[in-house]
Amino acid sequence: MFYRPTDGHGLPHNPFNAVVTPRPIGWISTRDGQGRDNLAPYSFFNGVAYVPPQVMFASTGTKDDVDGTKDSVTNIRETGVFCVNIVEYVARDAMNASSASLPHGTDEFAHAGVEKAECEAIACSRVGGGPASLECRMTQIVKIEGEANFVVFGEVIGVHLRDDCIVEGRFDVTRYSPLSRLGYRDYAAVRDVFELIRPDD
Repeated sequence: MFYRPTDGHGLPHNPFNAVVTPRPIGWISTRDGQGRDNLAPYSFFNGVAYVPPQVMFASTGTKDDVDGTKDSVTNIRETGVFCVNIVEYVARDAMNASSASLPHGTDEFAHAGVEKAECEAIACSRVGGGPASLECRMTQIVKIEGEANFVVFGEVIGVHLRDDCIVEGRFDVTRYSPLSRLGYRDYAAVRDVFELIRPDD
């Protein structure tokens, strides 16, 4: 099968998200200019550089009560900071609950029953007790093709690692099973890992 996205795929559901998988989930926490916290998951998320460490996430929709985007991007525009929280398998229901489209200013931490902790280097909340959180200073917001598509880039200026996830000096993802997004309504948990040595190593 071959199709051009501009012509449509002819399938009952769009296969694009199912092709680009698995995708890590950035559980993005922000705080608006009035001090109200927000928490929302984004599966267009990844690390993009080592030195300095940098991440990105993309917001691809709108809400009626904000200006042409979603709460996370609106808040980051106001404050210049955000926190990426890594989602573990046991938090899947809370993560899903936090994806609800709620009125601007609603605290999704409270809505989803997520423990809240204060960040160290930025004025923002993070997911308390999570396996890892990355405190970020926004470096740029890039408008890409599409009506409401924005990519947010940030430099990681603070890192939280849960102690039980550090094993023999390495951050061990099997200690918490990261949740990843597949296509449609499907998800997966990482439980098995293997190692490959690069030819030049």
